[in-house]
Amino acid sequence: MATKIVSIVLRPMEVKERIKQKADELFRRYGIKSVTMDEIANQLGVSKKTIYHSFSDKNELVDDVIADMLQFNKECCQDYKAKSQNAIHEIFMALDMLQVIFDNMNPSILHDIERNYPLTYKKFKDYKYKFLYDLVKENMVRGIEEELYRPEINIDVLAKIRLETMMLPFDEQLFPKNKFSMVFLHQQLIEFFLFGIASLKGYKLILKYQKERQNKTTVQ
Repeated sequence: MATKIVSIVLRPMEVKERIKQKADELFRRYGIKSVTMDEIANQLGVSKKTIYHSFSDKNELVDDVIADMLQFNKECCQDYKAKSQNAIHEIFMALDMLQVIFDNMNPSILHDIERNYPLTYKKFKDYKYKFLYDLVKENMVRGIEEELYRPEINIDVLAKIRLETMMLPFDEQLFPKNKFSMVFLHQQLIEFFLFGIASLKGYKLILKYQKERQNKTTVQ
């Protein structure tokens, strides 16, 4: 059944936000490469011309969607960092955030950006190697001060290792999406990393948060 085209009476900025929201939803579900501007228009029930009033081409739309995604992630990271009780609690709060972000996300999205949208991918690399790198280092410094992480760890080396392991769930050759969920993979990698840097005090705290998280999941 053909989608009925409806006229939009919203203000231009509201139209633009609706387009970005729908594009974000489709990109997460199917990946960026496979989603066309025609499909976005059909899903919204508007003409493709309406989309081109707000975005000159798909490149601009992808760039705006990813920029918003990265900004949202930054704000979430800063929020849970401020609210966390300690360095390990901060990581478990991040895990909860990742569960929301990566639930039903197509792992090809990062590969699509890297191959086809170099300017957008540069923004992602800046986010990864500047914001995330600093975030991970600050967490390790905090954890050492709180005696939750081993004081002899090399913060710079381990921060870089953590950054690269964050990207592993996006590798579909290594972890086919029909066999592994991104949430499960991130949980495994985060806990593996934490146990590797934890002090005895930190180790016990990780087990405590693991149990609390499992109980929460069971109740839900």
